[in-house]
Amino acid sequence: MTVSLHHPLVDPVHRFHIPVMGTGFTIDTPLKVARYGISSVVSLVDDVLIEQMRRRLAALAGTECAPIADDEEDARARRITAYLDLLHDSVQDQVARLRTAAFAAGSEINRYFEMLPDSPLRSVYERMLQVADPDERARLQDELRARIVPGGIDVNIMTKLDRAHMRGGQALGPLFSDALSALRGYANSKVRSSLVLSAGLNRRLFGYLREFADFLPDDGGDLKKRIILKVSDFRSALVQGKLLARDGLWVSEFRVESGLNCGGHAFGGAGALLGPILEEFARERANLADQLFCLWRGGLEKLGRPVPTDPPPLRITVQGGLGTAEETELMRQRYGVDGIGWGSPFLTVPDVVNIDAENLARVLAAGEDDVQLSEGSPLGVPFWSLRDSTSENARRLRIARGKPGSACPKGYLVANTEFTRAPICTASRAFQRRALQQLATADLPDAERADRTEAITVKACICHDLAGSATVPHGIDPTATTAICCGPNTVYFKQETGLREMVDHIYGRVRLPLAEGRPHVLLKELSLHVDRLRGELERRRRGLAADGSRPAEIRANLVAGIAYYRGLAGQLVREQRDEFTTRLEKLRADLDAILP
Repeated sequence: MTVSLHHPLVDPVHRFHIPVMGTGFTIDTPLKVARYGISSVVSLVDDVLIEQMRRRLAALAGTECAPIADDEEDARARRITAYLDLLHDSVQDQVARLRTAAFAAGSEINRYFEMLPDSPLRSVYERMLQVADPDERARLQDELRARIVPGGIDVNIMTKLDRAHMRGGQALGPLFSDALSALRGYANSKVRSSLVLSAGLNRRLFGYLREFADFLPDDGGDLKKRIILKVSDFRSALVQGKLLARDGLWVSEFRVESGLNCGGHAFGGAGALLGPILEEFARERANLADQLFCLWRGGLEKLGRPVPTDPPPLRITVQGGLGTAEETELMRQRYGVDGIGWGSPFLTVPDVVNIDAENLARVLAAGEDDVQLSEGSPLGVPFWSLRDSTSENARRLRIARGKPGSACPKGYLVANTEFTRAPICTASRAFQRRALQQLATADLPDAERADRTEAITVKACICHDLAGSATVPHGIDPTATTAICCGPNTVYFKQETGLREMVDHIYGRVRLPLAEGRPHVLLKELSLHVDRLRGELERRRRGLAADGSRPAEIRANLVAGIAYYRGLAGQLVREQRDEFTTRLEKLRADLDAILP
């Protein structure tokens, strides 16, 4: 029997992954896709939801599940470990059954191989289907069974969400903060997968990584758990990669995400565009790997760990706004990326993500004006949301009833001490009541008062409401109001779809009907940056708080990006070059019309 040629973490069988989507949408997605070799990412923010899902899944499977209460020792880390172990055991059972299944039309094992992209492994499967000799057919089937590998049960930690905790009036110390507890929970689990670190640098968290052997190479040079950094540009990758390498920690993948053309929180940066960013990664990739390998070896020597003679693989992937097979192929062929993240389109695939029927219908009906880049996140970072989600409708109803703000049942985003000694969340009723009372005493023009009122009441309880995507359909909290953090690309996917159909669309075997007028992914991102610049200049004109950006720098980067796309238009889009160029020049004219 031939040994598998694929390592699920280094050389996955699929060319795409499903990124983290909120806290609830992909909380159990590995149970739905990992057995087919597809990797997906679970958020570790909400351990309350994680514990609820563990109990729910155990009940569905008819297995015992000892609860882990809030006030138990190291409850957050232990909940995460227990849930990930449950996912691991369940996926392993699924794969074991898959390997023993009969090859037959419509079977699970056939589905595994039929969803693969064109590859040597898929060719073996297709050859097996054509072979008439029973012995040769049996030999090929044995080989195929041995080459089945699951996708990764990957996890995400937002590095900035690192709330401290107290018990009995005493601080528990940094090891029990949210981010470090989540890391400990993952590190102590059975899973062999990847940790996706997003939202920037957290030195305390980064330093804690080296305390766990699974992130360091064993005697054979293998890493049981791998580090993925979600980054916005090459400089961020280099700085964070070096910092980790000096501690003996290898970054196995840099996951480049579009700053604005994504779901959830949007980090617009200084207007750098995806094309030029990926061009720099392609140009400097070998140099990046060499620098990190040199520092990594030194870091391992300081730790007294085995030092491999050869560098581990380093993957570059990209995500944010991609919607067609042609766009994914552009990323692979032009920029040499190793994988593509497909997120928001999977909101139309209810057998992959959690979404209730009411909000799915709202997503499918949404137009471009229905997905807004709002100031609704208590983090103070622009946040993509569906304008008429049940969460947003409930927020507006509370305002209309004179009771703005929401309860704060989870408190993951408590950070404001403007009115209280203990931190509270800006989306909470407690904060908004105080802020509006203060505003009522201020002598302001009506227009400015309205703007400031909106800035206070726009904050939404995303801790609780993002979990609604899972707690509502699973019957855990049927009355929850669900927040939908879809990216702008979502609105172009107009029909409910199954996993097989979406995978075939990603690989170009079928073409799902997309809304008419959908712009190319690179142009959509550019248009979002132009809109952001226009909006920021308007905010400044009206005397509202600036977002910290530098309009002149953003404008210069956009001008340079437009010139880059203009020079490569024929290579970027061969079949629709005229349409691409026309839209590009229209965006340049829009940019020129914005006065700094």
